This record gives sequence, structure tokens and C-alpha cells, in this order.
Amino acid sequence: MSTKRKLLVALGVFLLVIAGLVFWVWRGVPAEHTLEQLSGKDPVIAEPKEETIPSVRIATPIGWAAGEAPETAKGLTVGRFAEGLDHPRVIHTLPNGDVIVAEADAPEGSMGSGLVAVVGKWLMERAGARGESADRLVLLRDADGDGRAEARFTLREKNGLASPSGLAWAADTLYVANHDAVLAFPYKLGETAITAAPEKLMDLPAGGNHWMRNLLLSEDGKRLYVAVGSASNIGENGMEIEKGRAAIWELTLGSGKYPRQFAQGLRNPNGLAWNPSSGELWTTVNERDMLGPDLVPDYLTNVPVGAHYGWPWVYWKKYDDDRVDALPPEFLDDFVRKPEYAMGAHTASLGLAFVRGGERMGADFANGAFIARHGSWNRKPLSGYDVVFVRFDANGNPQGLPVPVLTGFLNGEGQTRGRPTWVAFDKGGALLVSDDTAGIIWRAVAPGAAPAAAVKPVVTARMPPQRSLEGDPNARFSAGFRKDDKGQ
Repeated sequence: MSTKRKLLVALGVFLLVIAGLVFWVWRGVPAEHTLEQLSGKDPVIAEPKEETIPSVRIATPIGWAAGEAPETAKGLTVGRFAEGLDHPRVIHTLPNGDVIVAEADAPEGSMGSGLVAVVGKWLMERAGARGESADRLVLLRDADGDGRAEARFTLREKNGLASPSGLAWAADTLYVANHDAVLAFPYKLGETAITAAPEKLMDLPAGGNHWMRNLLLSEDGKRLYVAVGSASNIGENGMEIEKGRAAIWELTLGSGKYPRQFAQGLRNPNGLAWNPSSGELWTTVNERDMLGPDLVPDYLTNVPVGAHYGWPWVYWKKYDDDRVDALPPEFLDDFVRKPEYAMGAHTASLGLAFVRGGERMGADFANGAFIARHGSWNRKPLSGYDVVFVRFDANGNPQGLPVPVLTGFLNGEGQTRGRPTWVAFDKGGALLVSDDTAGIIWRAVAPGAAPAAAVKPVVTARMPPQRSLEGDPNARFSAGFRKDDKGQ
């Protein structure tokens, strides 16, 4: 056999291997559990199916035709608050009703380098992401209250903005989270441009696989909370690059104090919000990949100070991830926390907004949280691509399964018209939803609905202090428990 023929045969074998690999990856491993089974307070935690190469199942964005809109839950209507935006991500409603939108995409190089980065970038581009970041803050104004923003202003473009996402405002200051820093801009309500130089409040770990950085102010405006996702799936590139990541930080404003790590072990925390019943900080978290289509459920949870949710060593409190090489913190199993509520595997749950009072979404949505599920890229069938509502009880605890609010983003043919990203309420109590691949802000409302009543905070009396001990402390402790039906 001639050298030329040998080379042609080798090339043919190589191409067949590549074609087979692409087919295997694209075919995907089908899920064995429904999304409902993987959701709620007590989800199924499936057996892991470790993947060397992730199964890919991407819905191709095709946009919304004129006159098309998502399907709504009973009693709701939806319309276009604004459109023609460039990858709108985070939305924030100001006290005067103006809405600020962060138009952004991933910073250059955030996928790392090498073949994995090339493939990853190609996959994200197919999903409608990883284009050039607009690095722009846009102000939308619905002055006549008709549910559509008739005025649009560019507050700031480039000029210090670098993949901006998180937004917060208080006391004539607009806080913006770039992928690599938290900035504070002087900004008074009603202004239509930001020209002053910002103050840098803190540096953040730059880029990484998860580049969005969300912000939330404390109720008294004195502290700022910053969500920072991991740079990897399970720390496979070493834990050194994960310093400061997979965490929520707390910054005391104007104090001169260094930020403190408020919570950790959260692979990719996104939405941040205060639970109006309990006053606790809650967040949505995107969990790890490549354990199969049914693992691990993304989740919604409260975040006590000092909490650790296990990443990368543990998921759902008691399941060890044997793929992780790095040694865990000492006694991790003793203090790692279990998430409160599962949002389904690979749903990419992002934006989070609690009903607090005044919202006009109807009686079915009077107490709980709205969540935007951006949608999966590695699950068959696809999961997410919707906006759901999680009901809460009077004590501030999630109940039942996620309730569909906006659906129809998927067309049933492996395509998606858009991807819900963030949620916020407008000045009239309607729900705003950013659709980043379609460039639309949707507005959902229950026509004629009365504003929701204020959610009552849970107030409990404090236990009186124990001034002295009488008798056997062990006996007093045991006396507080009664026997169960089995006499135990």
C-alpha cells in the first residue's frame, strides 16, 4: 500500500471516529425521571451516570415572530414591555418606576483555553450566548403606564463597564457588578445618562465559566451582597483558581472594612432576594454537570451566614462527588447544609423575585417567588426555558412543585424562541421578564387583579434566658421530648 493510500485510510478512520464522537455527544443520554420528580422539597436524587464528555442537547434560538408571545398561566396576560435589546440580562426597577437593563454577554476568554474552550464557545454560540458583550446599561421608561416602555435611554456604554450584570440602587448611588469588580456610580432618579467616574468598591474573581455577578442591598441599605459563581464544574482545574468563587460576599458600605465571605459551596449562585416572611437571604443556584441528565437538581434555598452547601465535594448534603481530587475542608460532612427546594436538573434557574405586597398577579400568586429558568444545554428532554412560581406558606417555607407562569419558549422541534433570564416587578405590580436571546422584556399581569396584600413577617417571641440550672440538666433536656407511637 502506497504512502498516499495509507494517509487517506488514516484520515478516513480519523474522520469516522470524530463523526461517531459527535453523533454520540449530540444524541445525548435520555433522562429517566421527569422534571417534576426532580423538583420540590423532596426530589429524587438519581444514581450518578458519570460522563467524560457531556451529552449535548441544545435548543437553537429562532426568536419570536411578530405577534407571538409566551403562553401564560390562567388569568394572566403577557405583552412586550420593550424589544430590540442586545442580550438583556439583569433588570432592576427603580423607586420612580424606571427600569434599568444590563445588556451583556460573557467576557472574552471566559471559557479558558485549548480544545475544551473552543468546543465550549461553539456550544454557547449555538445556544445564543458568547457573542460580543454590549457592555451597556439601558433605561426604559413607561411614563403613561400602558405597559410598554415608550422611552429608552443609554445610561452608559463601555466606559468602565465589563460584562455588567448585577444592579442595585439606594441613596443616589447605582451599584453595578462587572464580571471582575463592584462599582458605585453617582446616579439620581430620573437622570438619563451616567457620566461620572465610578468608585470601585471591591475586586471580584474575573470571568470564569460563570461570569454573572448579582447584587442585593440589605433592607437598611448598609450592606451589599454579591453572588460569584465558580470557574469550573467541580474544581477540575484546581481549587486555587476557585478562591473567592462559588460564594456570596457581604460588603459593609462606607465602613472601610474588607468584604467578608457570607456563604460558600454554592457552585453558581444567581438570583438574590429577601424572603418577606422570614427576612432571610435566599438564592437560586446552578448545580454541577456531567453526572447524567437527572443530576444534580438546581435549587432555591435560604442562605444563613456561614453556610456551606458542599460544592464541589458534596451535593444535596449527603452525596459525595467522587470525581473531585481536592481535599475537602475538615469536618465538611458535619456542617454542610441541604438546599431547601429543588428546581429540577439542569434548568439553569437564574432570576428570583419574591411577592412582597402590591403585585398584580392574581390570587394564585399571592405568596411565593417567581423564578426564571434559562434552560438546559445538556439534558434530553430539555428542561427549563420557562418562568415558574414557587408557593410559600405563612412561615416562609416553599411548598409543592413549581407552577408554570410563562411557557411556550420551546417549540417542540428542538428550537427555542427565547430564554428567560431575569425577573422583577414594575411600578404597577406586573412581572417583568428579560429574554436574552430574543432581546425582549416581557410584561405579565392579571388584568383587573387587586394588588397583593403585604406578606406578613413571621414574628415569634424570644425564649427567656436560663438564669440558673436546677437538678439534672440531662433529665431536663430529655423531658422536652415525648415518646413516639412506637414507645421510642
